[in-house]
Amino acid sequence: MSQYDEGHTVAGWTGTAIATVGSAVLGAGICMVSAVFIAGGTGILAASVLVTWALHLAGWGKPPGVRPRGEWRMGARDLTARDGHPDCWGCRLAGRGRRTAGVVASEVGPVGGEPEPAAAEAGR
Repeated sequence: MSQYDEGHTVAGWTGTAIATVGSAVLGAGICMVSAVFIAGGTGILAASVLVTWALHLAGWGKPPGVRPRGEWRMGARDLTARDGHPDCWGCRLAGRGRRTAGVVASEVGPVGGEPEPAAAEAGR
């Protein structure tokens, strides 16, 4: 059995269900040559992506990689989602999982963007 347990989440199944409906509407629109159904199906597919992303950010998705068996339940909520998952594009697009403000401030220097004196002299 796989240790990764990918996709067995509320976010994954909800997104899949919405995308299935969107694909059916889009397919019906193509068969009927109906611009209304084609646009509706495309809109539903776009909504499935946004709903899945929102649920992932709310903690109903899981990060990639190996997880302990206790977190394999479908309804297990990911409490680390607020901080962002490493190597997760969804979290990066939402601005999560990046460096903290303290790390960035220590590299840039004091407020105003001026480098710290020691850093300025080291560059000479």
